[in-house]
Amino acid sequence: MEQVLSDQPDRLVVRRDDTVRRPVRPWTASVHGLLRHLDAVGFGAAPIPLGMADGVETVSYLPGDSGAAGWRALTRDAGVVGMARLLRRLHDAATGYTPPPDAVWVSGPHRPGEVIRHGDFGPWNLVWRDGTPIGVIDFELARPGNRLSDVAYALEYVAPFRSDTDCLRWMRYTSPPDRRRRIALFAEAYGLPSTAGLVDAVIEEQSATIDLVASLGRAGHRPQADWLRGGFLGQLSDRVRWSRRHRWLCE
Repeated sequence: MEQVLSDQPDRLVVRRDDTVRRPVRPWTASVHGLLRHLDAVGFGAAPIPLGMADGVETVSYLPGDSGAAGWRALTRDAGVVGMARLLRRLHDAATGYTPPPDAVWVSGPHRPGEVIRHGDFGPWNLVWRDGTPIGVIDFELARPGNRLSDVAYALEYVAPFRSDTDCLRWMRYTSPPDRRRRIALFAEAYGLPSTAGLVDAVIEEQSATIDLVASLGRAGHRPQADWLRGGFLGQLSDRVRWSRRHRWLCE
């Protein structure tokens, strides 16, 4: 069986039986090293790398719901708690991994004390079953960093740091979310001692995302290059402004 999972330009992703195949990127070998480590330590919730040949990488397929299906699951408390616990498990499993000196990532070298963070830990990159996230996919933006950066990235979508109109129109909410409560729920499930500083961390991560998209786009990587031409940086800047103006909703 063959199924096209994504047909973005230059980024054809195909499921073939129990595998997923897509074009190799400059950092694919480094990502595979991380995935092999996660498999070796028994994480069990990430794809297993199966090899690279003729410019195509192959990893195992994780059965379940992903992509847009994650948004509705995330509106429920169980989705928030499950997402936080899965991220904590991922970080704990990745903590023991030290990449080789020649490892290539989408940004930055690895420094002592850092973890290789997922980098794109949103509900669309999780595999869901019965409203609970049971797997993590798409490690293309994995890179050295700290745990809080991944937590902040996730919280942008968990809270979410979006207007009530956006929450009701396309994020599957049936009523405006209680952002403070959802942030506290995630923080407790992850194991943070408090929510202090999390709003600032989200805003900082939103700004860092702008820099990353701009850097990858200028280097010609897609889809970021397409995003630059389409004015997406303006949308990302609007998100930062919203978060700064409405932080009172979240803290």
